[in-house]
Formats: sequence, C-alpha cells, structure tokens
Amino acid sequence: MDVTLMLPTVNFDKESERDLVTACRQREVAAFETLYRRHGARLKSVAYHLLRNRPDAEDAVQEAFLNAYRSVHGFRGESTIGTWLCRIVVNVCNDKLRKDQKEVQLAVGPESVSPNRALRIALEDALQRIHPKHRMVFLLFEAEGYTHSEIACILDIPEGTSKGWLADAKQELKKMLGARK
Repeated sequence: MDVTLMLPTVNFDKESERDLVTACRQREVAAFETLYRRHGARLKSVAYHLLRNRPDAEDAVQEAFLNAYRSVHGFRGESTIGTWLCRIVVNVCNDKLRKDQKEVQLAVGPESVSPNRALRIALEDALQRIHPKHRMVFLLFEAEGYTHSEIACILDIPEGTSKGWLADAKQELKKMLGARK
C-alpha cells in the first residue's frame, strides 16, 4: 500500500501580515514564498539601483531572503515586513559595495553616445560621486518610491534626516550636472 504524506497547502496571499510573519517564524516554506512574491521584484529594483548590476542585485536579494529566514524571529514589527526586508537588502548591498571598493577598478575608455544616453551616464556618474547616504535616500525616494517614513525605518534614521539628505542629494546633483554644461 502506497501511503503518501499530504501536507495541507496554505494560501498566504490573503493572510494578514501578522499571520504571515507568524508562519515564517514557524519556518513554513509557503510563507516565505509569499514574502518573495510580494516583495521580490521591488527588492531587486532597490538592489539594482544600488549595485548597478542585475546578477549582483539578484544575488543580493537571494542573500537578503536567506538572512531574513535566519533572523525572522528578530523582526519586531516596528515597520512592515517589506520595509524590514528592504533594510536587509540595503545592508547586503552596502556590504557588497564595501567589498568591491577594495578591489582594483578598471578605467573605461571614452565612447560615442547619444545626448540622452550621455545625460543618463552623467547622472549615474554624479550619483556615484555624491555622499553615499544622500545617494541611498535619493534612490529609495526618487527611483523606488518609498516615503520618508519608510526610508527612516529602512536606514534607521529620523524622518527629518531623510528629508534633509534628499535635499542635499538634489543640491549636490544640481551642482555636478550644472557644471557639466
């Protein structure tokens, strides 16, 4: 007689965040799959904006979810689970960027580009040269659409600091891009 163990399938798509976190703490795989479905694309976008490389961004998100799996019991619920995951992704990306800074950087030769692409390259270059904290807030706010309240939770800073760093980032970018004319 063939006896197959049937595990109940749980659909967390309609469950509340609290129930989802509880299931994650109980190591229910379906709960983590739901977390990934809900937040994976946005987290990849955040990681890509920070790392500027899709494979590295995907690796960072994968590492972030592993970190979340290991530390879900430490989630205190002071923010949404999505904000908590974003903070983990930002930390993973920062670690990668610090590691990469230690490696030798190769110079890239000049290339022929269209005016729109030239502006995009200039903006990307300027973003890399502004203060890292200002860049982080700029990308989270302007590129990812997070609110200052969410950014404050992600970066563990006061909301006013987020607003100030965004203003500083815009001022730095304006100076750099204005000098380009």
